[in-house]
Amino acid sequence: MPTPFRTSITAAALLLSVSSVASAQRNPRVGGAAMYPTRTIVENAVNSKDHTTLVAAVTAAGLVPTLSGPGPFTVFAPTNAAFAKLPAGTVETLVKPENKGTLTTVLTYHVVPGTMTSKDIAKAIKAGRGTARLTTVQGGTLTGTMMGKRLMLRDAKGGTSMVTIADVRQSNGVIHVVDTVLMP
Repeated sequence: MPTPFRTSITAAALLLSVSSVASAQRNPRVGGAAMYPTRTIVENAVNSKDHTTLVAAVTAAGLVPTLSGPGPFTVFAPTNAAFAKLPAGTVETLVKPENKGTLTTVLTYHVVPGTMTSKDIAKAIKAGRGTARLTTVQGGTLTGTMMGKRLMLRDAKGGTSMVTIADVRQSNGVIHVVDTVLMP
C-alpha cells in the first residue's frame, strides 16, 4: 500500500513530466534551438542552425524590420537543406544587392498574412474539398493539400514542399518549417 509521502512524490513526478511535455510543446526545438512564443519570427529564426540561409536572405532583402514587426504572419520557413536543392549559385545570385527585388518576391511568397495554424489550414483544405488556396504577401497563391496527415504546399511553378515542423508559435505569428523553397 503506498504511503502518503510516496504518493506525493509520484504525483509530483507525474506533474513535472506533464509540465515538461507542455513546455516542450510550447517551445519546440528547431535547428537545435528552442523557439519561444514570446519572441518574434526573426528573434527565433536567428537561433536555428537550420535556417541560417533564410536569415541571411531575409537580411539581404531588408525584411528584418517587417518580420520583427507586429504581424501577424504565417511563414513557411525553408531550411538550409531546402535552399541547397536550388540550382548551384541561385542563393548567391539572389542575395546580391542588384537582385533584392527578386529575392524579396521569393521570400514574401513564403508569407501569408495572419496566423494560420496547421489546424486552420487543414480546416481550409477540408472546406475546399481537398485543397486550400493561400494568398501570400507577395500576391501569389500557394495551394495546400494533405498527404496523409502531412501538409503539402504546391507553388505557382508546380513544385511541392512538405511541412516538416508545424505550428512553431511566435509573438507575431506562426512558422511552419518546409523542406523545399517555394517559387512564385
